[in-house]
Amino acid sequence: MAKRAIPKTGTQKINAQVTAQDVARTLGVSQSTISRAFSMTASISEEMKLRVVKAANKLGYQPNVIARSLITRRTNMVAIVMANLVDPFYPVVLDELVQQVQAGGFQTLLFVPSAGEKIDDIMPNLLQYQVDAIILTSATISSAMARICAARDTPVVSFNRYVPGLNIHAVSSDNVGGGRQVADYLVATGHERLAFISAQRDATTNRDRRSGFLTRLKQLKITSCVQEDGGEFSYEAGYAAAKRLLRQAVRPDALFFASDVMAFGGMDAAREIGLSVPGDVSIIGYDDVPMAALPSYGLTTIRQPVREMAKTAMDILGLAGQRGMRSDPTTRLIPGTLITRSSTMNRRAVSHLKETAA
Repeated sequence: MAKRAIPKTGTQKINAQVTAQDVARTLGVSQSTISRAFSMTASISEEMKLRVVKAANKLGYQPNVIARSLITRRTNMVAIVMANLVDPFYPVVLDELVQQVQAGGFQTLLFVPSAGEKIDDIMPNLLQYQVDAIILTSATISSAMARICAARDTPVVSFNRYVPGLNIHAVSSDNVGGGRQVADYLVATGHERLAFISAQRDATTNRDRRSGFLTRLKQLKITSCVQEDGGEFSYEAGYAAAKRLLRQAVRPDALFFASDVMAFGGMDAAREIGLSVPGDVSIIGYDDVPMAALPSYGLTTIRQPVREMAKTAMDILGLAGQRGMRSDPTTRLIPGTLITRSSTMNRRAVSHLKETAA
């Protein structure tokens, strides 16, 4: 039987007829060695991997990822579903998730629903890509869709929020604990007239931050706390809510917003009215997005441990992502950190200095 001619000189254009067997024959190694060399997760020495890549380039061999997925029944792809790209917190989340997913040997597919489109509406199209796992952030799915994913052995992780009763994994910062930290800080620094500006009522992030804050205030015997409904996690919502609160005859001396982007709106509203931040009113957010550290804002906030959350999500996928193996849904809560900046002041210390001077 005549042997097939294999190009031997120069880097050739990709030839669909050149196979992994041809590369293996040229190097005198097994075909599995060639497969491991092009896998991001398989164990192989750097020296052998380099030899395989050089030989493949010379012969014009290109691995067929689709064909490999048909054999392994894995695509090494993770779908990220993100419904909010406007809030500056979510580009940070997306960047960290992509880095962690790729570090784990997977590639990412990003799905963003259109305005008014429900997450369940895009899931059938997403599942056609036979992804190995799904990460939901600023989004959630129905119980029925969660059951469909479970039946397909496709693990789902909800990132930055959880849905009670929904049969999927979840990773979130400890929002209750974050709210408690804010309450402790404001009371310790002498604030007396407090306000919490909420966002989406049904979001666990909003509910838990509010619950932690109000419960801790109650434990500290603080009863003067106003609750204002912002309606959504947006600059405009924070701006409008702050205007309503700060125009009252007896205005709060501290505003705790459910997110940083809302707090930015609140700070701009206060300045527009002619109030000093923090001289007249202290302002605190939640997330610690990059803008929070800019001198124009200097926002005191709860820093979400995004990197640790992303690594935890990948750990969960590593436990639940093997085909044919199921694991019970788990929720991981990771503590955040209070970051103090110039948008808040220690009123107790200032009052003491004035009394001493007098």
